[in-house]
Amino acid sequence: MSAQQAARVATPARRPTPAATPAPAAAPRLRLVRAPQQARTRVPFVLACMAVLAGALLAALLLNTQMAQSAYVKYDLSNQLGRLQQDQKELTAQLDAKSSPSQIAKAARAIGMVPAPGTGWITLKDGTVRAAPSAAKAG
Repeated sequence: MSAQQAARVATPARRPTPAATPAPAAAPRLRLVRAPQQARTRVPFVLACMAVLAGALLAALLLNTQMAQSAYVKYDLSNQLGRLQQDQKELTAQLDAKSSPSQIAKAARAIGMVPAPGTGWITLKDGTVRAAPSAAKAG
């Protein structure tokens, strides 16, 4: 093999290059470019989030305060109910003591009443009196 053939074998085959694009005939035209628009600010969104958070905290505070106030009112009413139930028990005990037969007889003697010696019955159909009682004698 000759040196020329060896060189051809050793070097890779060249690929054909595409045809070069023709250079533009005129220089590129200048054009006016607007300034980039400013990105939207996040301040309104952050303020809205803070307002929602503040509103939620305020609502929770008011709700908690109202519940605490209701608990105090409930406690006071519970105490008042206990006192009224105790008063009712005391008044019922006093009524039971005063309505006993011995207390009623004592109160009747105190206002001048005397026990009757006998009893009589009235028949409602005809209005007759059976076993006519006699008048009670004072003292």
